[in-house]
Amino acid sequence: MKPLGDLVGKAMTPACRKRGFASVDIIASWADIVGERYGSRVQPDRLVWPRRPDRTDPDMPPDPATLVVHTDGATALMLSHDSQQVIERINTFYGWAAIGRIKIQQKPVQKRPPSTRKSLRALTDSEEERLDGQLAGLENSRLRDALKKLGAQVIAKNAGKDAA
Repeated sequence: MKPLGDLVGKAMTPACRKRGFASVDIIASWADIVGERYGSRVQPDRLVWPRRPDRTDPDMPPDPATLVVHTDGATALMLSHDSQQVIERINTFYGWAAIGRIKIQQKPVQKRPPSTRKSLRALTDSEEERLDGQLAGLENSRLRDALKKLGAQVIAKNAGKDAA
């Protein structure tokens, strides 16, 4: 059995490529990339890559693209002020300077219902003790708490996969 998301992602990739996206990843992760403020109010439409007439050096990275998004008028004003931060977040997602600017088009945004994440099971006492033991040497309490939360999620999510 394959997760439905894998199958849908493969089916969507050709449609995304026609719009300038290399894959469906940025569209699927849009809300996580841009944050709560713009996740449901701004939609990526396409990437416009500049033409490079001189392709003498194949190792040279392409020039940054223009990301075309659409949103309503009030959000467009806010996004124009925050565009550099949004560009930085997107480029961090890609791992290189893929986006150079954002072009904002004002048109209605399709409202999507907020995605609900299924809750993970609670850890058993032995799993909790093992995790605490692995984090016992950390002096920074904030880092220890963050790693404990992450570790608990990883253990709870992967526990069923180990048995299979």
